[in-house]
Amino acid sequence: MNNTEPIINSIKKASGEPNWQELLETIISSFDCITGTIHTLDPATNLLILKSQKGIPDFLLPKMSSIPIGKGMAGIAAERKAPVEMCNLQTDESGVARPAAKETKVEGSIAVPMMLDGELYGTLGIAKSEPYDFTESESIALLAIGEEIARSIKN
Repeated sequence: MNNTEPIINSIKKASGEPNWQELLETIISSFDCITGTIHTLDPATNLLILKSQKGIPDFLLPKMSSIPIGKGMAGIAAERKAPVEMCNLQTDESGVARPAAKETKVEGSIAVPMMLDGELYGTLGIAKSEPYDFTESESIALLAIGEEIARSIKN
């Protein structure tokens, strides 16, 4: 099982804006994933803006650089203010994942909102290369990390 306390403590200790890439890579590694994204909410445009990514094919980056609320896994997690998960993104037919998302070649994936005091600050998404159902404790851990990231954005 992942250990989220060191991640949360590192976010608390950081002053100013987080090192987005280092933070994302630590989260990805902690959850035994291969890819991930961090998006922050731009309140002026109501778009999720890509702050960091790992493992996203270059040709997909333009589609992922800004995401409307309600579109794709990150946008739906933001809209619902709740985790959105897929055991296998490659075979999903729910319409939650955008067709281009299948080009990432990942399977088990989760996107969680970064919330603080009921307010949305962005989303965090990670994925594995095989089918996987994230556990409730993993989902709760990701939400706690997201809350700490939101706190750092607010401050």
